[in-house]
Amino acid sequence: MKSSPSTPTHPLALLALDGLLGDEEREIRATVRAAADRELRPHVAGWFEKGEIPARELARTLGGLGVLGMHLEGYGCAGTSAVAYGLACMELEAVDSGLRSLVSVQGSLAMYAIWKHGSEEQKQRWLPKMAAGEYIGCFGLTEPDAGSDPGAMRTNAKRDGSDWILNGTKMWITNGSVADVAVVWARTEEGVRGFLVPAGTPGFSAPEIKMKLSLRASVTAELVLDDVRLPADAVLPGARGLSGPLGCLNEARFGIVFGALGAARDCLETAISYAKDRTVFDRSLASYQLTQQKLADMAVELGKGMLLALHLGRLKDAGELTPEQISVGKLNNVREAIAIARECRTLLGANGITLEYPVLRHANNLESVLTYEGTSEVHSLVIGKALTGEQAFR
Repeated sequence: MKSSPSTPTHPLALLALDGLLGDEEREIRATVRAAADRELRPHVAGWFEKGEIPARELARTLGGLGVLGMHLEGYGCAGTSAVAYGLACMELEAVDSGLRSLVSVQGSLAMYAIWKHGSEEQKQRWLPKMAAGEYIGCFGLTEPDAGSDPGAMRTNAKRDGSDWILNGTKMWITNGSVADVAVVWARTEEGVRGFLVPAGTPGFSAPEIKMKLSLRASVTAELVLDDVRLPADAVLPGARGLSGPLGCLNEARFGIVFGALGAARDCLETAISYAKDRTVFDRSLASYQLTQQKLADMAVELGKGMLLALHLGRLKDAGELTPEQISVGKLNNVREAIAIARECRTLLGANGITLEYPVLRHANNLESVLTYEGTSEVHSLVIGKALTGEQAFR
């Protein structure tokens, strides 16, 4: 006699992971999830299909939600824990990686660079309005010929009296064409320095990159600096050398450790729901052993990734997180997330390639997440150096 189905368990409930969160962390997660489901999810497939987003409106919405620079202290920022910030990233990326990218670049790259390395005047000028979503920021480090090797950047800044003259090109810059201020990193005689370049500065332009197959619900641009003249107070005084921009990247990579799991979770939830409703050979797709094998494997990897993310978050809150540990989290969680998205697509069959369901959209987005903020290969070498003490980059 065939047994009746039991009450399903949510994939993340398998390991009782909620018990590892505090009340405030659960409350922040619930608030961001509810707002994302209400204000973002109904529109994201259309934004992805058109390759356009209402960036200004979104920034104000996210600023009102309090997630822009939420892990920073002061200047209108919420000052939450790293874990709470990670959970917010997870909920945003469960809707779309492009939306989490907007928040990551705003808070963990542009705002963090100013908060960490800027003067008090720079912080007061930019951070409160960036936290509110009234100003948008971008982060110009990557160049057409300098991605994984930022030390090879060609963008340069030269003194002209008390001013600076910047020349160069940055590539694949999230928020670039809608940003009110760009944090641009350039070579100087003193080493790599960071500069704040307001939109509208003569010689500065940010043409948008079109025809993307990934992160279509996100603004991506090129930054062009053609004899851009900046005053002396445009320099970030606290950053000298590559440690400045690389420290900012570690902040953003931490958010990805959680965020990628949001995309994976959304795919898995979609696949489980679909498999239960889909009838194949007079039975639900979910009742077949091969289906359950796939779902079980994906749930295990999702749970392991969440345990890793929470552990790294606790280390970050304790001030003990190291760059190689962030590399472990980014490498593992993005790699497993994209594998989950692809496997879920197989369960949905032909329906999996449409925007009616989110799985292939997530998989396409994760192709970019796999590459940006350090490729899997680079993170593997960071881990390899930690294990062996040997430098394998050159």
